[in-house]
Amino acid sequence: MICVAKLRIKQTVSGIGHLKPHKRVLQALGLKHPGSVVERSDSASIRGMVKKVKHLVSVEIIEEEK
Repeated sequence: MICVAKLRIKQTVSGIGHLKPHKRVLQALGLKHPGSVVERSDSASIRGMVKKVKHLVSVEIIEEEK
């Protein structure tokens, strides 16, 4: 079986008072407010976005079998 990794990203802190680029990254990830959760495929671009806003989100790695 093939294991496909996904990232479960949860916004833990509001974007208010943070830099505009950080707010845009949250929006691009699909996060709208603290407590919102999205699942994205594990890729270099998504990991780079998460790294940019690591102080605003928490990340959990999920492995799915196909």
